[in-house]
Amino acid sequence: MMKSKKPYRTVAGLFALGALAIGAPVVAQASLAMLDTLDRGGWELRYRDGSAPRNICVRSGREFIQLRHAGDSCNRFVVEDGKAQVTVQYTCRGNGYGRTNIRRENSGLVQVDSQGIADGRPFQFSAEARRTGSCR
Repeated sequence: MMKSKKPYRTVAGLFALGALAIGAPVVAQASLAMLDTLDRGGWELRYRDGSAPRNICVRSGREFIQLRHAGDSCNRFVVEDGKAQVTVQYTCRGNGYGRTNIRRENSGLVQVDSQGIADGRPFQFSAEARRTGSCR
């Protein structure tokens, strides 16, 4: 009596399906497409705690992710990658970490909430960012 090869095909199919399921989030994590829809140029951040406003030049929208670790080379993990909202957790080796949520209201207005550790001290802030024109 010859055994059917179907069990092997089933196991191979399940393995392939599992590999696709594991691989799918990696592709989604790299996207952050919502940030690409933001207008490029000068933006003003107004902090909800009354701190002095801050101006930044936005080239990709990703500048909003690491406001307290600007310029640092950090490892990022995308927690949420939606059409109107993204959440990114990041670690900057030797300089702390952060978790930032960015909610898009329109292409020139976003809400930013971030918290973490920078320079050995905790930080937490909420801000509204509006496009102001060209970068200065």
